[in-house]
Amino acid sequence: MRSIRAAAAGAVTLSLALAASACGGGSATGGGSDDSPKTLTYWASNQGASVEADKKVLKPELEKFEKETGIEVKLEVVPWSDLLNRILTAATSGQGPDVLNIGNTWSASLQATGALLPWDTKTFDEIGGKDRFVDAALASTGKQGEDPAAVPLYSMAYALYYNKQMFADAGIAKPPATWDELVAAGRKLAQDGKGALGAEGSNLSENVHHAYVFARQHGVDFFTDDGRPDFTDGHAVAAVKQYVDLMAKDKVIAPGNAEYAQNQSVSDFAKGRNAMLLWQSAAANLTSQGMDPGAYGIAPVPVQSGAPGPGTQVNSLVTGINIAVFKNTDNLSGAKKFVKFMTGDEEQKILNKAYSSIPPVEAAQSDPAFATPDNKVLKETLARSAVAVPQVPAESQFETAIGTAVKELFADAAAGRPVTTQSVRAALEKAQTQMPAA
Repeated sequence: MRSIRAAAAGAVTLSLALAASACGGGSATGGGSDDSPKTLTYWASNQGASVEADKKVLKPELEKFEKETGIEVKLEVVPWSDLLNRILTAATSGQGPDVLNIGNTWSASLQATGALLPWDTKTFDEIGGKDRFVDAALASTGKQGEDPAAVPLYSMAYALYYNKQMFADAGIAKPPATWDELVAAGRKLAQDGKGALGAEGSNLSENVHHAYVFARQHGVDFFTDDGRPDFTDGHAVAAVKQYVDLMAKDKVIAPGNAEYAQNQSVSDFAKGRNAMLLWQSAAANLTSQGMDPGAYGIAPVPVQSGAPGPGTQVNSLVTGINIAVFKNTDNLSGAKKFVKFMTGDEEQKILNKAYSSIPPVEAAQSDPAFATPDNKVLKETLARSAVAVPQVPAESQFETAIGTAVKELFADAAAGRPVTTQSVRAALEKAQTQMPAA
């Protein structure tokens, strides 16, 4: 690892810079060097039930890479609550890893910092070519028309997980396909101290993911065609209200979920305290918490009516993890070798099996492990009814602004304060004022 100097060109939450341009580093052109060819520092995102669980998955693979290349990889698993701020600080303060995982929704925002290595055709060819990756995953690697800022590593989609026994006990024959059906089922399920649907009301990323899907189902996406924020359109207001009303009006999300931010809803589902969960590729997490895979089913996330598909039948983001290289790494050749290793066909099978995600590398998807009924739902969602969040430079501010607005609305609902169309509009107006000027 080495220092990365950057000139800040804007600011985000917590006074971190959004836009910066790398101006120093391992070569005269600021394009990286091979001054330290024997080591790499890698920031991995926390994909499993805990940081320690991720280390158990990753360390044998990193040892395999070291044996093949002679390059030692120094691993740090970074919790999601810290990862974006850590990356932005690295891009502006001068200290960063060589290789890092990023949430794919952050790709355009981090691309705008100028701190990440662009993946042009020549660079992609060094890891086997761009055409190895599925189109849906490549759509979340940076701003359209520019070279990607990262490479797809794990692909995920949201699904509805449901407890089979709790459904049977409530006399519900099949999982809900629409939101009206979910509310009706939830009212039957929320009995005897049991909850219906879990949520992470204080988790900004989870909030914005669900708000965005609801918005798309209402025919809007929070941004105009030219990339300007438009949070107060009547359809956007209705979309956010419908999501928060699952707690405020419909009572299928328990008030205590307003404080959840650390996967407590997953634990509640695994322990039988909630009957349903909306989550990204949750199987490995649930298994690690002791839930028998036969105890739950998986179905597409509900839509307003009909069946999932394109247009307003969208029911998930193209979620997942990309792997990126800091432009000014002092082991540029080693960093690219590491990305090639992590996205190789066999390694993709190993890692995505471990995390119950879908390989964004097409050849790896042929493994029978990704043909299970659970994975079939996720693959079909990614192929047919999932969309990328807007790939705009201000995406990270968008996540913070909308995620915080939804968090505050959930807090109102939990406290018994009315959540009205007017209060939702006011929250979204406030969120829009936090976005940078066009």
